[in-house]
Amino acid sequence: MHLEPEACHRALDTHDPRFDGLFFVGISSTGIYCRPVCPTRQTKRENRTFYPTAAAAEAAGYRPCLRCRPELAPGRASVDAVNAWARAAVRRIEDGALGEMSLEELAKELGISDRHLRRVVQSEYGVSPVELAQTQKLLTAKRLLTDTDLPIGEVALASGFSSVRRFNALFSERYNLTPTKLRKKGGSTGRDSIVCEVSYRPPLDWCGLLEFIAFRASCGVEAMDGSAYVRTVSIKGKSGWIRVTPDVPSTSSPTNPKVNTENLPHRNVLRVEISTSLAAVLPEVLVRVKRLFDLSAEPCAIAEALGDVCQDPAVRVPGAFDGFEIAVRAILGQQVSVQAASVISGKFAQAFGEPIEAPYPQLNRIFPSPAIIAKLDPVKIAEVGIIRSRANAIVSLAQAIVSKEIILRPGADAEATKARLCEIPGIGPWTAEYVAMRALAWPDAFPATDLGIKKAMANLPPFIGEVPRSEDGGVGAKSPSEKEILAMAEAWRPWRSYAAMHLWRSL
Repeated sequence: MHLEPEACHRALDTHDPRFDGLFFVGISSTGIYCRPVCPTRQTKRENRTFYPTAAAAEAAGYRPCLRCRPELAPGRASVDAVNAWARAAVRRIEDGALGEMSLEELAKELGISDRHLRRVVQSEYGVSPVELAQTQKLLTAKRLLTDTDLPIGEVALASGFSSVRRFNALFSERYNLTPTKLRKKGGSTGRDSIVCEVSYRPPLDWCGLLEFIAFRASCGVEAMDGSAYVRTVSIKGKSGWIRVTPDVPSTSSPTNPKVNTENLPHRNVLRVEISTSLAAVLPEVLVRVKRLFDLSAEPCAIAEALGDVCQDPAVRVPGAFDGFEIAVRAILGQQVSVQAASVISGKFAQAFGEPIEAPYPQLNRIFPSPAIIAKLDPVKIAEVGIIRSRANAIVSLAQAIVSKEIILRPGADAEATKARLCEIPGIGPWTAEYVAMRALAWPDAFPATDLGIKKAMANLPPFIGEVPRSEDGGVGAKSPSEKEILAMAEAWRPWRSYAAMHLWRSL
């Protein structure tokens, strides 16, 4: 992966947050590597070496900075890499895939040989898949040691190490610091819940994200609590709740209301509070939070590519905390209003989801898993007010996920997944594109058959004024065909999902 040194120097000298996570810098005078936003004093240019990944920096012998904490850097967008296999592999490795399967099994999942997988990842990122996974596990452990009170043994297991002895040895070898010493440096949290941070590249329209998600929330599963997002969680048999808020100062000091803090700078992070019951799966929780709020996006680059259709570069594409949940919500949303679909989705969760206690009265259910729904008779689902054809589609989808015929997570082949979804009776192109957009975090999905998209595009220059004036003298707009919509959308590749968000917001 090519890095332009002069551009990297400028980004580092200005601490430009738009480049956070896109490269790392090794400082030869200290043996430390940092993020571009590191607040430490300026270093001499001749002491700097730039790397595309944290793993590449560590492979060169550098240790992570304890101040800027490279483990907190935003991830990479899914189309950053030239090679599709390389970016899909990195997405799966970031999700902890090599802690659950071998490299050969991951290669088989991607449809290539393990030899070719090693070659494309090495070529694109400068390190092997195993080195990427190893660095990912170590940085995850570093985060857990700093942000939680988990015992060292649990940290090792939660980070993907099968042996505490191996974890201690590798951590000390790579970082020249034992896990115990790092824990003493960071101090214990002493909290009943765990609070972590996830970074993003600005700008980020937090209010817009909340509004989109809130309008489509399943009652009892997720909700808005003021300016915060709260939801229930169940991962690998661990259940609990999370609360996500932006790092924005209040308009007045809590100790002195007369002191206005409105103009104080805020950091480009989201604070994630996680119930201690989820401590063992904390890395997976944080990965899903990043997906949900599209924190790996490069907003300025996307805005430039979209041109005039981009109304605000801060707009993100909401992802999915759970792929099956989003897919069910999409099926229930066919040919009904967004509000009606949310009501039905809430009834579905209340009927088949497991109850849970949370400190937020809005939360009381875990969204039912594919394993639970796959065993149900569609008649049972129809009893809660869901049309029989959609009930059939939901059960068929759950069965396909359980059998691994369909994988609804980032890194899965978008085109193949959309085709497989459309083979299920009751699921058409609109649903498949919407699922690809959110559950697969695919940036180039485009629901061309969507009525809102059609209406919004009718108001774009190519179609305005192409019909006679109406009786009141106003200029009408031609209703574009699906073929015309797709032809025009070609200019927005590979960011058509973002174009769709802008079109919806224009209504």
